Amino acid sequence: MRSHMFGGRFIITVGILLTGIVLLHGVSHGEPVPLRQPLGHLPMAMDGWLGQDDPLEARIVNALGVSDYVNRAYMSGGGQPVGLYVSYYRSQRTGETIHSPKNCLPGAGWEPVRAGRLTIPIAAAPAIVVNEYLVEKGPAQYLVLYWYQAHGRVIASEYRGKAWLVFDAITRNRTDEALVRVLTPTRNGEDQARAHAVQFVQALYPRLSRFIPD
Repeated sequence: MRSHMFGGRFIITVGILLTGIVLLHGVSHGEPVPLRQPLGHLPMAMDGWLGQDDPLEARIVNALGVSDYVNRAYMSGGGQPVGLYVSYYRSQRTGETIHSPKNCLPGAGWEPVRAGRLTIPIAAAPAIVVNEYLVEKGPAQYLVLYWYQAHGRVIASEYRGKAWLVFDAITRNRTDEALVRVLTPTRNGEDQARAHAVQFVQALYPRLSRFIPD
């Protein structure tokens, strides 16, 4: 009985999303919304973290269809490095939409181990809920935190993200959105990796509003 209920809910959810996507492609996407400033201006030094750029190959950037992006490795003290990738789309049309890490990472050979959600407290601001994704490739294992950010919202769920995308396209004529992804190796255990990544997000998140438009 429960399996039928969940199956029915899944079908309804998929149906709503497909309807929304059809509507999304049927409305005007309006003028592309630029960043407040280029992502490359994100500070290299943030609360004891020091970054180094790691540009993506041109063919990868072209395949992603991003309007702007930053890809860096940050270090703090003697801890493990934290990788930061932020991509921004001024508008999302067919072929130019955000690629979910749950699709990109397995496509690059990373096997998913576990997926869930994580609540991160932020100083002088409400806590944010992000995706926590554990992946591995051979002996290497990484903890990945990621979320979607647009119009003053932080969204973890891919389904809610698509729903908001459709809603904003219809009501605000906007489809701009950013993906923020943070990853770190779990060589010293998942708990330490999680604490390390959370510390970085707490330094990063308050600065993102200077770049991503509300």
